[in-house]
Amino acid sequence: MTVLVTGGAGYIGSHMVWKLLDAGEDVVVIDRLSTGFRWAVAPAARFYFGDVADEVLLEKIFAENDIDAVIHFAGSAVVPASIEDPLAYYDNNTCKTRILMSAAIKAGIRHFVFSSTAAVYGPQPSGEPVREDAPLRPETPYGQSKLMSEWMLRDAAAAYDFSYVALRYFNVAGADPKGRAGQSTDGATHLVKVACEAALGRRRQVDIYGTDYPTHDGTGVRDYIHVSDLAEAHMMALQHLRSGGGPLVANCGYGMGYSVLDVLNMVMRVYGRSFRIHMAPRRPGDAASVVADTTLAHRELGWVPKYNCMETIVRSSLEWENYLAHRSGFEASGLLKVFAAPSI
Repeated sequence: MTVLVTGGAGYIGSHMVWKLLDAGEDVVVIDRLSTGFRWAVAPAARFYFGDVADEVLLEKIFAENDIDAVIHFAGSAVVPASIEDPLAYYDNNTCKTRILMSAAIKAGIRHFVFSSTAAVYGPQPSGEPVREDAPLRPETPYGQSKLMSEWMLRDAAAAYDFSYVALRYFNVAGADPKGRAGQSTDGATHLVKVACEAALGRRRQVDIYGTDYPTHDGTGVRDYIHVSDLAEAHMMALQHLRSGGGPLVANCGYGMGYSVLDVLNMVMRVYGRSFRIHMAPRRPGDAASVVADTTLAHRELGWVPKYNCMETIVRSSLEWENYLAHRSGFEASGLLKVFAAPSI
């Protein structure tokens, strides 16, 4: 059978495509390339340029390919941008997910893996690792838009011959251990990528938003997960559904947190160079500490992380930034066709 990966030219989606191909799966990608790159899609995957809300294109894709599962990454994921333009987020993350789900169900596709987020929880007063049954109180349109999609999946699974896994990501970072994929979007807001760009001199400084949180150093604490471990969780979710597993919502993190300063200091230590840090006020919607309880993913999916170390995450990220720097140079010289990504 074939797996449709939406947003397969983006950061997480491109890693998922490689993971599926490595496992011998047949893969189809749909992406409108708003933040992804055509070159990021593994050559063995069949690519369709377009939007996941294009019903005519979806009908064509489902007719031309024997698809049994959808892994849905396409969407918008910048919290401040969702506050500035909430309707765009409800459109791209919620309305378009409904159209995709409807087309998949109409085509008889029974398995759906959804890219959700820890933002559905909002601030948790206890500061303890967050379980899936914690109160859901997202404070941003981004979190709300993802939670609304989870509700649609829940209701669809109750009404149709359809099942799903929604994985609530914590902070995704790192790059493919084989050097085939990484975070490549200009102006990305992921902390590890921002810090690596600053270390390589590609950013003037790193802004820290909030230094007065009730944490060990006053900066926000987050649970970081290596993107390859996240892709593996999706593989396990797919196996769960194919083996007859029912609907599941599960956290994807490591159950341990690093502060903003912890991350910046690790990047400086690994790269051996310091960079400018600018202290700024807190941003709306940011919590002091968000760490996952991942018991459910381990128990129900059999998921076992392999790269749960901040130094490993940082090293793979720095390798990818070096690759991108060289790639830019080869693009400018017209010699890109003879340059390949390095092995990490």
